[in-house]
Amino acid sequence: MEQRILLLEDDNSLIDGLSYSLGKNGYIVDVAQTVRQAYEYLHKGAYSLLLLDVTLPDGNGMDVCSYMREKGDQVPIIFLTALDEEVNVIRGLDSGADDYVTKPFKLGELCSRIRALLRRSGAGENGEAKMLSAGALTIDLLGGRVSLNDQTLDLTGAEYRLLCLLVQNAGHTVLRSTILDALWDGNGNFVDDNTLSVYIRRLREKIEEDPSDPRHLLTVRGFGYTWRI
Repeated sequence: MEQRILLLEDDNSLIDGLSYSLGKNGYIVDVAQTVRQAYEYLHKGAYSLLLLDVTLPDGNGMDVCSYMREKGDQVPIIFLTALDEEVNVIRGLDSGADDYVTKPFKLGELCSRIRALLRRSGAGENGEAKMLSAGALTIDLLGGRVSLNDQTLDLTGAEYRLLCLLVQNAGHTVLRSTILDALWDGNGNFVDDNTLSVYIRRLREKIEEDPSDPRHLLTVRGFGYTWRI
């Protein structure tokens, strides 16, 4: 499935590096070097994800983020910023961003965060909401909501990402290494095996009728976990 990213950035050297790296990872990248150009692109079509610099020649990337959220568009947004002061980070997240990276950053780290956000949002090339159903379980991928027997479940972000990954791969074993990558916490820290086991136990307590004898979230010993419908 085609995934298109809008990059709002005015540093030519960074643009070249990001465009090459994202292209090698299979993304189609449109580049805007001003806020005005970004709006022009956004008016022409939908994107799977936005990468927004904060300080631009004609404005602020946070304004673009606020614009998208005010019109109800929940496209994943990551800020690229050299402003690492806490107040700017908070302002960016308050404007509706999903994540931020502080320059300079490693391209591999950024690509990992992009993949995690795209998995979490479930947004396709047209940006429309997607639903997953597995028996009495329903997942609104774009809205980030899960219901079981028409009752909304109270899941943490990690539990939600874990459940989405397993249900999306229902009937197949998901390796522990794949799950650990998906549960990246966005701050450069990886979840370890022990923490993953805790997430699995807590998720079973919320979705299984008998958590000690699960029917859906099953352990594949020595490999990982699988979701059985």
